[in-house]
Amino acid sequence: MERRLTALSERFPIAGTFTISRGSKTEAEVVTCTVTEGTRAGRGECVPYRRYGETVEGVLAAIDAIAPRIAAGMTREELRRTMPAGAARNAVDCALWDLEAKVSATPAWRLVCAGAPIPLVTAYTLSLGDPQSMANQARANARRPLLKVKVGGDGDMERVRAVVSAAPQSRIVLDANEGWTEDTVLPLLEECARIGVALVEQPLPAGRDDALASFPHPVPVCADESVHTSEDLEALAGLYDAVNIKLDKAGGLTEAIRMREKARALGLSVMVGCMVGTSLAMAPAVLLAQDADYVDLDGPLLLARDREPGLDYEGSMVLPPRPDLWG
Repeated sequence: MERRLTALSERFPIAGTFTISRGSKTEAEVVTCTVTEGTRAGRGECVPYRRYGETVEGVLAAIDAIAPRIAAGMTREELRRTMPAGAARNAVDCALWDLEAKVSATPAWRLVCAGAPIPLVTAYTLSLGDPQSMANQARANARRPLLKVKVGGDGDMERVRAVVSAAPQSRIVLDANEGWTEDTVLPLLEECARIGVALVEQPLPAGRDDALASFPHPVPVCADESVHTSEDLEALAGLYDAVNIKLDKAGGLTEAIRMREKARALGLSVMVGCMVGTSLAMAPAVLLAQDADYVDLDGPLLLARDREPGLDYEGSMVLPPRPDLWG
């Protein structure tokens, strides 16, 4: 039976403003992909990311270009080998996973997970701001067990100390979004160790990772912008302690599973993260994250409006997706 691939762009408002070291936004721009086969349909969502040269228009064009091959029966593995990694491939790949689950009446978790999926504790992200505003965010979320704190510039330690003081029971992950320098990274990591930070994500710009090999890490360091696919991992294994696997960078769940297994084999800890998107984007990542060391799948919690139906969140616990959402 012939398949049909379609895609459209959608916008979902963010609750307030989401700010990182590279700028701010007030809405999530996503691309939703649907693959239909007879009466059944599978969906996937991606978030085009300008940091990687992606636009909504470019992603829609890339999906349209691959549509004839999807219609002719292209498999997920063929897609992985043919289409470049990135947001467009992610949306198509996840739509194919969802369609396969619906056509076979077999839940996707049976192929992704070692056992039935369970609820996971996700980090909750605090937007970059001045120390007082970040302390206010932390105080409002002080019952959450894991907070991800956006930093990336002058005054970072004042921000972190304010957050720790306002949420003393929470574990803290810092995300510098490439905002530190070779000169500041070691003193900042040493201060993070004194404060009790659990992990620091992407302190240096991608491509300048070699500096991380010149000293022991007082706090574990996680690659994000520096790692996209499984092919990147070997070069980073001696520089980083962990890697952040995001479906939009990897180009879908199919490649992300390969990344997870290779990272483990190289002795790297695994974080499963996300862009700011809806529950449809998070759903396959929840399955991928079942054995992750860190889970950062709070995208829907940052939105003023999510999809219906969406994932169920109970505080910082994210429950496995229901079939009417994905998989």
